[in-house]
Amino acid sequence: MPDTEGMDETAFEENRVVYDAVERCLERICEAAAKLGDMAGYLMPDQPWHKIRAFGNILRHEYDAIEPDRLFDIVKTELPSLSAACVTTLQRIQERGPER
Repeated sequence: MPDTEGMDETAFEENRVVYDAVERCLERICEAAAKLGDMAGYLMPDQPWHKIRAFGNILRHEYDAIEPDRLFDIVKTELPSLSAACVTTLQRIQERGPER
């Protein structure tokens, strides 16, 4: 994910390179969630997979309707918990395999 450390919302919106990179990285995250299908919910049931996939559709098809403040909010408040959950799940899988 592009470095947004130390950026406020205005700086984020004005830096088109970072803004576009964030948008693209979020699109890839949403696509990965779609490709995982039901396995995502199985591995990490506490994540809002439906919302993540739906946001991917917005990023791909309704990109002109994306509110910059919403993108900034996702990066600052929602992405850290998703990232931490992914790291924890990957560690669990590496240590003992997926729970079945």
